[in-house]
Amino acid sequence: MTVDRLLPDQDAKDLIELTREIADKELARRVDEHERAETYPEGLFGVLGGAGLLGLPYPEEYGGGGQPYEVYLQVIEELAMRWAAVAVATSVHTLACFPVFTYGTAEQRARWLPGMLAGQLIGGYSLSEPQAGSDAGALTCKAERVADGYRISGNKAWITHGGIADFYALFARSSSGISCFLAPGAADGLTFGRPEEKMGLHAVPTTTAHWDGVVLEPDRLIGDEGQGLQIAFSALDSGRLGIAACATGLAQAALDEAVAYAKERKTFGKRIIDHQGLGFLLADMAAAVDSARATYLDAARRRDAGLPYSRQASVAKLVATDAAMKVTTDAVQVFGGYGYTREFRVERYMREAKIMQIFEGTNQIQRLVISRHLAK
Repeated sequence: MTVDRLLPDQDAKDLIELTREIADKELARRVDEHERAETYPEGLFGVLGGAGLLGLPYPEEYGGGGQPYEVYLQVIEELAMRWAAVAVATSVHTLACFPVFTYGTAEQRARWLPGMLAGQLIGGYSLSEPQAGSDAGALTCKAERVADGYRISGNKAWITHGGIADFYALFARSSSGISCFLAPGAADGLTFGRPEEKMGLHAVPTTTAHWDGVVLEPDRLIGDEGQGLQIAFSALDSGRLGIAACATGLAQAALDEAVAYAKERKTFGKRIIDHQGLGFLLADMAAAVDSARATYLDAARRRDAGLPYSRQASVAKLVATDAAMKVTTDAVQVFGGYGYTREFRVERYMREAKIMQIFEGTNQIQRLVISRHLAK
């Protein structure tokens, strides 16, 4: 189904049409092959970068698309409707660019952003550790100040595009507290673990990383020493909106598959969509998808207007990912026994939805964030 979108201008409409064209041509035809074989789609992110889809919410002066978040997130949703893993990796790349753009010096932005926003350099976000997921303040990876920069030692975990990315937004503990670095994707002393054997999102690897005394030049420090948690949390507000859009796109794809099947499948002499019990189930699925979309767009519009949006970002992530889990599960139910087989995509959608309730802050953390805002 083509989603009717309320877009601010003709440029945004043209961008959505371009995204749909690329998504149908490059993503929809390749997704089943790569997800089943668990193989990386070589060259695909180069195509997305060449089309300008990897730097959309950043200014044109650095090679970005100059688009408001309201539009960027709808592009992410369109990608997720065809291939959730690619949409998630695109959102993570945007997240990885955030520290340099928001906290970097003029020299750092001029040096690195053009290649990052053009998709010539693909980014990963390296905050979590094996024993520090939701509790980011518990990081133990060290950044020791040395004569020629910072020596990084320790382990990181759950890195999307790990071992493939060209750079990482890396967070490590320095003498002044958690600090943020723009780390290269390859360096002497940097090694990656084997890709995690995940429930879903198979085509893009998620790995651990081991930093064994890797020295980073002084100009790879982003912001001030000890400013890392501030940078990480402000980046995650935007990143949560990206995941909300991914979840909404995934839920829309599951709804579309379920409706199409319900119009074709017949029982007791009529289409199953015409049985009230199943028709109402589909109606609830549609309401959940529409609500998720409205929630992330509300938060995005607040961000674009320069208003506080941290609470709304957590609400959007919570609502959209819970909706995706419910809608994809119900889609399997619509298909009956067939939905439990790999012949149809809905079983994959259900597996992919689960992780969206976990990364970029679990939904329990989102409830904590929301409740703390209410308590202020």
